[in-house]
Amino acid sequence: MRPGVPEVRLLSDLAEVTPAQWDALHDGANPFVAHAFLAGMEQHGCLRAQWGWTPRHLTLWNGDELVAAAPGYAKENSHGEFVFDHAWAHAFARHGLDYFPKWLCAVPYSPVTGPRLLARDEAGRRALLDAMALQTARDGWSSAHVNFHRADEDAAFGPEWLAREDIQYHWHNAAGWRDFDAFLAAMDHKHRKNIRQERARVARAGVRFRAVHGTDASESDLAAMHRFYLQTFAEYGNHPAITFAFLQHLAQAMPRALVILLAEVDGEPIAGALCLRGRDTLYGRYWGSDVTLPGLHFETCYYQGIDYCLREGLTHFEPGAQGEHKLARGFLPTTVRSRHWIGEPAFRDALRHWCAEERAAVRRHRDRLATHSPFKSTADALAGDHPADAASPARPPVGS
Repeated sequence: MRPGVPEVRLLSDLAEVTPAQWDALHDGANPFVAHAFLAGMEQHGCLRAQWGWTPRHLTLWNGDELVAAAPGYAKENSHGEFVFDHAWAHAFARHGLDYFPKWLCAVPYSPVTGPRLLARDEAGRRALLDAMALQTARDGWSSAHVNFHRADEDAAFGPEWLAREDIQYHWHNAAGWRDFDAFLAAMDHKHRKNIRQERARVARAGVRFRAVHGTDASESDLAAMHRFYLQTFAEYGNHPAITFAFLQHLAQAMPRALVILLAEVDGEPIAGALCLRGRDTLYGRYWGSDVTLPGLHFETCYYQGIDYCLREGLTHFEPGAQGEHKLARGFLPTTVRSRHWIGEPAFRDALRHWCAEERAAVRRHRDRLATHSPFKSTADALAGDHPADAASPARPPVGS
Protein backbone atom coordinates (compact mmCIF):
# COMPACT_ATOMS: atom_id res chain seq x y z
CA MET A 1 0.00 0.00 0.00
CA ARG A 2 1.43 3.42 -0.97
CA PRO A 3 1.75 6.00 1.83
CA GLY A 4 -1.47 7.99 2.18
CA VAL A 5 -3.38 5.71 -0.20
CA PRO A 6 -6.11 3.59 1.47
CA GLU A 7 -5.89 -0.16 1.10
CA VAL A 8 -8.79 -1.79 -0.75
CA ARG A 9 -10.25 -4.91 0.83
CA LEU A 10 -13.21 -6.89 -0.54
CA LEU A 11 -15.11 -8.63 2.25
CA SER A 12 -17.20 -11.76 1.75
CA ASP A 13 -18.68 -11.48 5.24
CA LEU A 14 -19.68 -8.26 6.97
CA ALA A 15 -18.77 -9.90 10.27
CA GLU A 16 -15.16 -9.13 9.29
CA VAL A 17 -15.96 -5.53 10.29
CA THR A 18 -17.19 -4.58 13.75
CA PRO A 19 -20.58 -2.84 13.99
CA ALA A 20 -18.87 0.20 15.52
CA GLN A 21 -16.47 0.51 12.58
CA TRP A 22 -19.20 0.19 9.94
CA ASP A 23 -21.85 2.34 11.63
CA ALA A 24 -19.36 5.16 12.28
CA LEU A 25 -19.43 5.79 8.51
CA HIS A 26 -23.12 6.72 8.29
CA ASP A 27 -25.42 8.97 10.29
CA GLY A 28 -27.84 6.29 11.47
CA ALA A 29 -30.86 7.85 9.78
CA ASN A 30 -31.46 4.90 7.45
CA PRO A 31 -31.86 1.43 9.02
CA PHE A 32 -31.04 -0.50 5.83
CA VAL A 33 -27.33 0.34 5.85
CA ALA A 34 -26.89 -0.48 9.54
CA HIS A 35 -24.40 -3.28 10.23
CA ALA A 36 -27.11 -5.16 12.14
CA PHE A 37 -29.40 -5.20 9.10
CA LEU A 38 -26.84 -6.11 6.42
CA ALA A 39 -24.88 -8.61 8.51
CA GLY A 40 -28.15 -10.10 9.74
CA MET A 41 -29.20 -10.88 6.18
CA GLU A 42 -25.96 -12.81 5.70
CA GLN A 43 -26.11 -14.62 9.02
CA HIS A 44 -29.76 -15.66 8.84
CA GLY A 45 -30.10 -17.14 5.37
CA CYS A 46 -31.57 -14.25 3.35
CA LEU A 47 -28.75 -14.17 0.78
CA ARG A 48 -28.17 -17.25 -1.36
CA ALA A 49 -25.65 -17.71 -4.15
CA GLN A 50 -28.20 -19.62 -6.25
CA TRP A 51 -30.39 -16.49 -6.19
CA GLY A 52 -27.49 -14.39 -7.42
CA TRP A 53 -26.41 -12.66 -4.18
CA THR A 54 -22.81 -13.14 -3.02
CA PRO A 55 -21.52 -10.57 -0.50
CA ARG A 56 -18.52 -8.62 -1.79
CA HIS A 57 -18.35 -5.46 0.28
CA LEU A 58 -15.89 -2.79 -0.81
CA THR A 59 -13.88 -1.29 2.06
CA LEU A 60 -11.01 1.20 2.28
CA TRP A 61 -8.54 1.07 5.17
CA ASN A 62 -5.77 3.14 6.67
CA GLY A 63 -4.05 0.44 8.67
CA ASP A 64 -6.66 -0.91 11.07
CA GLU A 65 -8.99 2.06 10.54
CA LEU A 66 -11.97 1.63 8.23
CA VAL A 67 -12.23 4.96 6.37
CA ALA A 68 -14.89 4.21 3.72
CA ALA A 69 -17.15 1.37 2.65
CA ALA A 70 -19.89 0.40 0.22
CA PRO A 71 -22.26 -2.54 0.72
CA GLY A 72 -21.66 -4.68 -2.34
CA TYR A 73 -22.56 -7.97 -3.98
CA ALA A 74 -21.41 -10.07 -6.88
CA LYS A 75 -24.52 -10.67 -8.97
CA GLU A 76 -25.16 -13.56 -11.36
CA ASN A 77 -28.60 -12.19 -12.26
CA SER A 78 -30.71 -9.08 -11.63
CA HIS A 79 -33.05 -10.69 -9.10
CA GLY A 80 -34.21 -8.48 -6.23
CA GLU A 81 -32.68 -5.21 -7.46
CA PHE A 82 -35.69 -3.09 -8.62
CA VAL A 83 -33.53 -1.22 -11.15
CA PHE A 84 -34.28 -3.16 -14.27
CA ASP A 85 -31.40 -3.90 -16.64
CA HIS A 86 -32.63 -7.06 -18.34
CA ALA A 87 -32.48 -5.35 -21.76
CA TRP A 88 -28.83 -4.51 -21.12
CA ALA A 89 -28.03 -8.15 -20.35
CA HIS A 90 -29.81 -9.27 -23.53
CA ALA A 91 -27.87 -6.71 -25.60
CA PHE A 92 -24.56 -7.98 -24.23
CA ALA A 93 -25.59 -11.57 -25.01
CA ARG A 94 -26.54 -10.67 -28.60
CA HIS A 95 -23.00 -9.37 -29.11
CA GLY A 96 -21.40 -12.44 -27.58
CA LEU A 97 -20.42 -10.70 -24.34
CA ASP A 98 -21.09 -11.70 -20.73
CA TYR A 99 -23.12 -9.24 -18.67
CA PHE A 100 -22.85 -11.41 -15.56
CA PRO A 101 -21.20 -11.41 -13.15
CA LYS A 102 -21.57 -7.73 -12.34
CA TRP A 103 -20.90 -5.83 -9.12
CA LEU A 104 -23.79 -4.15 -7.30
CA CYS A 105 -23.75 -1.57 -4.51
CA ALA A 106 -27.20 -1.78 -2.95
CA VAL A 107 -29.28 -3.18 -0.11
CA PRO A 108 -30.66 -6.60 -1.11
CA TYR A 109 -34.36 -6.72 -1.96
CA SER A 110 -34.84 -3.12 -0.74
CA PRO A 111 -35.70 -0.38 -3.27
CA VAL A 112 -35.15 2.27 -0.61
CA THR A 113 -33.14 5.46 -1.12
CA GLY A 114 -30.30 5.80 1.35
CA PRO A 115 -26.55 6.29 1.68
CA ARG A 116 -24.48 3.97 -0.48
CA LEU A 117 -21.03 5.58 -0.39
CA LEU A 118 -20.24 5.37 3.31
CA ALA A 119 -17.46 7.88 3.87
CA ARG A 120 -16.78 10.92 6.02
CA ASP A 121 -16.16 13.34 3.15
CA GLU A 122 -16.38 13.81 -0.60
CA ALA A 123 -12.82 12.60 -1.09
CA GLY A 124 -13.74 9.30 0.55
CA ARG A 125 -16.75 8.90 -1.73
CA ARG A 126 -14.66 9.53 -4.84
CA ALA A 127 -12.05 7.06 -3.62
CA LEU A 128 -14.76 4.42 -3.25
CA LEU A 129 -16.02 5.02 -6.78
CA ASP A 130 -12.51 4.90 -8.23
CA ALA A 131 -11.92 1.60 -6.43
CA MET A 132 -15.26 0.21 -7.69
CA ALA A 133 -14.43 0.91 -11.33
CA LEU A 134 -10.82 -0.24 -11.04
CA GLN A 135 -11.71 -3.50 -9.27
CA THR A 136 -14.53 -4.26 -11.72
CA ALA A 137 -12.17 -3.74 -14.66
CA ARG A 138 -9.45 -5.89 -13.06
CA ASP A 139 -11.95 -8.69 -12.51
CA GLY A 140 -13.01 -8.50 -16.15
CA TRP A 141 -16.63 -7.95 -15.17
CA SER A 142 -19.05 -6.06 -17.37
CA SER A 143 -20.19 -3.34 -14.99
CA ALA A 144 -20.65 -1.83 -11.55
CA HIS A 145 -23.94 -0.38 -10.31
CA VAL A 146 -25.02 1.83 -7.41
CA ASN A 147 -28.77 1.61 -6.80
CA PHE A 148 -31.02 4.01 -4.86
CA HIS A 149 -28.26 6.38 -3.74
CA ARG A 150 -29.01 9.71 -2.07
CA ALA A 151 -29.11 12.92 -4.07
CA ASP A 152 -26.21 14.38 -2.09
CA GLU A 153 -24.00 11.54 -3.35
CA ASP A 154 -24.50 12.55 -6.99
CA ALA A 155 -21.59 14.98 -7.00
CA ALA A 156 -19.09 12.19 -6.33
CA PHE A 157 -19.86 10.38 -9.58
CA GLY A 158 -17.81 11.28 -12.63
CA PRO A 159 -19.21 11.46 -16.20
CA GLU A 160 -18.26 7.82 -16.81
CA TRP A 161 -21.05 6.79 -14.40
CA LEU A 162 -24.33 6.70 -16.33
CA ALA A 163 -27.36 8.16 -14.51
CA ARG A 164 -30.80 6.59 -14.42
CA GLU A 165 -33.98 7.78 -12.71
CA ASP A 166 -37.31 6.23 -11.79
CA ILE A 167 -40.45 7.15 -9.87
CA GLN A 168 -41.74 5.97 -6.53
CA TYR A 169 -44.72 7.24 -4.52
CA HIS A 170 -43.93 8.75 -1.12
CA TRP A 171 -46.00 10.45 1.57
CA HIS A 172 -44.58 13.70 2.92
CA ASN A 173 -46.06 15.73 5.75
CA ALA A 174 -45.04 19.02 4.16
CA ALA A 175 -47.94 20.90 5.73
CA GLY A 176 -47.40 19.71 9.31
CA TRP A 177 -50.67 17.77 9.63
CA ARG A 178 -51.35 16.81 13.25
CA ASP A 179 -53.70 13.89 12.60
CA PHE A 180 -55.39 11.89 9.85
CA ASP A 181 -58.39 14.23 9.68
CA ALA A 182 -56.09 17.17 9.01
CA PHE A 183 -54.37 15.15 6.28
CA LEU A 184 -57.72 14.36 4.67
CA ALA A 185 -58.86 17.98 4.95
CA ALA A 186 -56.04 18.95 2.60
CA MET A 187 -57.51 16.72 -0.14
CA ASP A 188 -60.24 17.50 -2.61
CA HIS A 189 -63.73 16.20 -1.86
CA LYS A 190 -63.59 13.17 -4.18
CA HIS A 191 -60.38 11.70 -2.80
CA ARG A 192 -61.27 12.50 0.80
CA LYS A 193 -64.62 10.73 0.42
CA ASN A 194 -63.07 7.66 -1.22
CA ILE A 195 -60.53 7.21 1.54
CA ARG A 196 -63.14 7.57 4.26
CA GLN A 197 -65.30 4.97 2.55
CA GLU A 198 -62.37 2.53 2.24
CA ARG A 199 -61.52 2.91 5.91
CA ALA A 200 -65.15 2.58 6.98
CA ARG A 201 -65.57 -0.75 5.17
CA VAL A 202 -62.63 -2.23 7.03
CA ALA A 203 -63.82 -0.89 10.38
CA ARG A 204 -67.35 -2.28 9.84
CA ALA A 205 -65.81 -5.71 9.29
CA GLY A 206 -64.58 -5.60 12.87
CA VAL A 207 -60.89 -5.17 12.02
CA ARG A 208 -58.72 -3.50 14.64
CA PHE A 209 -55.02 -2.65 14.37
CA ARG A 210 -51.96 -2.88 16.58
CA ALA A 211 -48.61 -1.22 15.88
CA VAL A 212 -45.95 -3.51 17.32
CA HIS A 213 -42.29 -2.54 17.70
CA GLY A 214 -39.55 -5.10 17.96
CA THR A 215 -39.28 -4.26 21.65
CA ASP A 216 -42.85 -5.47 22.21
CA ALA A 217 -43.21 -8.17 19.55
CA SER A 218 -44.06 -11.61 20.87
CA GLU A 219 -42.99 -14.78 19.09
CA SER A 220 -46.58 -15.20 17.92
CA ASP A 221 -46.60 -11.64 16.49
CA LEU A 222 -43.41 -12.34 14.55
CA ALA A 223 -44.67 -15.73 13.41
CA ALA A 224 -47.94 -14.24 12.16
CA MET A 225 -46.14 -11.54 10.17
CA HIS A 226 -43.75 -14.03 8.65
CA ARG A 227 -46.68 -16.31 7.71
CA PHE A 228 -48.38 -13.41 5.94
CA TYR A 229 -45.15 -12.62 4.10
CA LEU A 230 -44.69 -16.23 2.95
CA GLN A 231 -48.29 -16.41 1.77
CA THR A 232 -47.95 -13.32 -0.40
CA PHE A 233 -44.80 -14.62 -2.03
CA ALA A 234 -46.40 -18.02 -2.62
CA GLU A 235 -49.40 -16.37 -4.29
CA TYR A 236 -47.11 -14.60 -6.76
CA GLY A 237 -44.78 -17.56 -7.28
CA ASN A 238 -41.70 -15.75 -5.95
CA HIS A 239 -38.91 -16.94 -3.69
CA PRO A 240 -39.28 -15.58 -0.13
CA ALA A 241 -35.85 -14.31 0.92
CA ILE A 242 -36.67 -13.04 4.41
CA THR A 243 -36.34 -15.85 6.94
CA PHE A 244 -38.08 -16.10 10.27
CA ALA A 245 -34.66 -16.12 11.94
CA PHE A 246 -33.88 -12.76 10.31
CA LEU A 247 -37.17 -11.31 11.54
CA GLN A 248 -36.33 -12.49 15.06
CA HIS A 249 -32.88 -10.93 14.64
CA LEU A 250 -34.39 -7.55 13.69
CA ALA A 251 -36.63 -7.62 16.76
CA GLN A 252 -33.62 -8.20 18.98
CA ALA A 253 -30.86 -6.21 17.26
CA MET A 254 -32.93 -3.28 15.91
CA PRO A 255 -35.94 -3.26 18.27
CA ARG A 256 -37.08 0.31 17.63
CA ALA A 257 -36.48 0.12 13.90
CA LEU A 258 -38.82 -2.86 13.39
CA VAL A 259 -42.50 -1.90 13.15
CA ILE A 260 -45.26 -4.43 12.42
CA LEU A 261 -48.80 -3.21 11.72
CA LEU A 262 -51.11 -6.10 12.60
CA ALA A 263 -54.78 -6.29 11.57
CA GLU A 264 -56.89 -8.36 13.96
CA VAL A 265 -60.45 -9.59 14.27
CA ASP A 266 -61.52 -10.71 17.75
CA GLY A 267 -57.88 -10.59 18.81
CA GLU A 268 -56.66 -12.92 16.05
CA PRO A 269 -54.27 -11.56 13.39
CA ILE A 270 -55.63 -11.69 9.84
CA ALA A 271 -53.14 -9.44 8.03
CA GLY A 272 -49.98 -7.49 8.61
CA ALA A 273 -47.49 -5.03 7.15
CA LEU A 274 -43.79 -5.27 7.94
CA CYS A 275 -42.05 -1.90 8.14
CA LEU A 276 -38.74 -0.41 9.21
CA ARG A 277 -38.39 2.94 10.89
CA GLY A 278 -35.63 5.46 10.29
CA ARG A 279 -34.95 8.82 11.88
CA ASP A 280 -37.79 10.65 10.12
CA THR A 281 -39.19 8.00 7.77
CA LEU A 282 -41.30 4.85 7.88
CA TYR A 283 -40.44 2.29 5.20
CA GLY A 284 -43.14 -0.20 4.22
CA ARG A 285 -41.60 -3.44 2.98
CA TYR A 286 -43.92 -6.47 2.97
CA TRP A 287 -47.52 -7.34 3.60
CA GLY A 288 -49.80 -10.37 3.62
CA SER A 289 -53.30 -11.47 4.64
CA ASP A 290 -55.28 -14.58 5.51
CA VAL A 291 -58.53 -13.10 4.17
CA THR A 292 -59.87 -11.21 1.19
CA LEU A 293 -61.56 -8.06 2.42
CA PRO A 294 -62.25 -4.87 0.40
CA GLY A 295 -59.94 -2.08 1.50
CA LEU A 296 -57.83 -4.22 3.84
CA HIS A 297 -54.65 -3.83 1.77
CA PHE A 298 -54.98 -0.05 1.57
CA GLU A 299 -55.73 0.24 5.29
CA THR A 300 -52.94 -2.06 6.42
CA CYS A 301 -50.22 -0.87 4.05
CA TYR A 302 -51.04 2.83 3.63
CA TYR A 303 -53.48 4.39 6.06
CA GLN A 304 -52.15 2.67 9.17
CA GLY A 305 -48.64 3.73 8.16
CA ILE A 306 -49.74 7.35 7.74
CA ASP A 307 -51.49 7.18 11.11
CA TYR A 308 -48.32 5.82 12.68
CA CYS A 309 -46.20 8.62 11.18
CA LEU A 310 -48.61 11.27 12.42
CA ARG A 311 -48.61 9.81 15.95
CA GLU A 312 -44.84 9.34 16.08
CA GLY A 313 -43.83 12.63 14.43
CA LEU A 314 -42.29 11.03 11.33
CA THR A 315 -42.45 13.27 8.28
CA HIS A 316 -42.08 10.69 5.49
CA PHE A 317 -43.54 7.33 4.56
CA GLU A 318 -42.16 5.21 1.70
CA PRO A 319 -44.57 2.30 1.16
CA GLY A 320 -42.51 0.41 -1.45
CA ALA A 321 -41.78 0.48 -5.15
CA GLN A 322 -44.21 1.17 -8.01
CA GLY A 323 -47.99 1.49 -7.84
CA GLU A 324 -49.79 4.48 -9.37
CA HIS A 325 -52.80 3.62 -7.21
CA LYS A 326 -50.86 5.16 -4.31
CA LEU A 327 -51.23 8.62 -5.86
CA ALA A 328 -54.94 8.84 -5.04
CA ARG A 329 -54.11 8.00 -1.42
CA GLY A 330 -51.72 10.86 -0.84
CA PHE A 331 -48.41 9.35 -2.01
CA LEU A 332 -46.85 11.64 -4.57
CA PRO A 333 -44.35 10.90 -7.37
CA THR A 334 -40.77 11.17 -6.15
CA THR A 335 -37.52 10.65 -8.04
CA VAL A 336 -35.19 7.76 -7.19
CA ARG A 337 -31.72 7.34 -8.68
CA SER A 338 -29.07 4.87 -9.73
CA ARG A 339 -25.61 5.06 -11.35
CA HIS A 340 -23.89 2.61 -13.67
CA TRP A 341 -20.28 2.06 -14.79
CA ILE A 342 -20.00 0.05 -18.01
CA GLY A 343 -16.60 -1.39 -18.85
CA GLU A 344 -17.08 -1.84 -22.61
CA PRO A 345 -16.67 1.64 -24.22
CA ALA A 346 -19.00 0.99 -27.17
CA PHE A 347 -21.81 -0.15 -24.87
CA ARG A 348 -21.14 2.73 -22.48
CA ASP A 349 -21.56 5.27 -25.29
CA ALA A 350 -24.74 3.63 -26.59
CA LEU A 351 -26.24 3.36 -23.11
CA ARG A 352 -25.41 6.98 -22.31
CA HIS A 353 -27.82 8.09 -25.03
CA TRP A 354 -30.40 5.49 -23.92
CA CYS A 355 -30.20 6.66 -20.27
CA ALA A 356 -30.67 10.29 -21.29
CA GLU A 357 -33.82 9.43 -23.24
CA GLU A 358 -35.10 7.33 -20.34
CA ARG A 359 -34.54 10.16 -17.83
CA ALA A 360 -36.40 12.60 -20.06
CA ALA A 361 -39.34 10.18 -20.38
CA VAL A 362 -39.44 9.54 -16.64
CA ARG A 363 -39.49 13.28 -15.91
CA ARG A 364 -42.31 13.87 -18.40
CA HIS A 365 -44.28 11.06 -16.76
CA ARG A 366 -43.67 12.50 -13.31
CA ASP A 367 -44.90 15.92 -14.48
CA ARG A 368 -48.09 14.32 -15.84
CA LEU A 369 -48.66 12.44 -12.61
CA ALA A 370 -48.25 15.64 -10.59
CA THR A 371 -51.29 17.10 -12.36
CA HIS A 372 -53.41 14.34 -10.76
CA SER A 373 -52.51 15.20 -7.19
CA PRO A 374 -55.39 14.54 -4.76
CA PHE A 375 -54.54 17.68 -2.77
CA LYS A 376 -56.37 20.98 -3.06
CA SER A 377 -53.34 23.25 -2.97
CA THR A 378 -49.83 23.16 -4.35
CA ALA A 379 -48.37 23.69 -0.87
CA ASP A 380 -50.01 20.54 0.47
CA ALA A 381 -48.94 18.59 -2.61
CA LEU A 382 -45.23 19.32 -2.23
CA ALA A 383 -43.27 16.08 -2.29
CA GLY A 384 -40.15 16.60 -4.36
CA ASP A 385 -37.02 14.78 -3.40
CA HIS A 386 -36.77 13.35 0.08
CA PRO A 387 -35.02 15.84 2.40
CA ALA A 388 -33.21 12.84 3.86
CA ASP A 389 -31.37 12.76 0.53
CA ALA A 390 -29.23 15.44 2.09
CA ALA A 391 -26.81 14.66 4.85
CA SER A 392 -28.28 14.93 8.35
CA PRO A 393 -26.64 15.82 11.67
CA ALA A 394 -25.06 12.79 13.29
CA ARG A 395 -27.12 10.78 15.76
CA PRO A 396 -26.78 7.29 17.23
CA PRO A 397 -27.57 4.48 14.76
CA VAL A 398 -31.21 3.42 14.40
CA GLY A 399 -32.06 0.50 16.65
CA SER A 400 -29.32 1.24 19.15
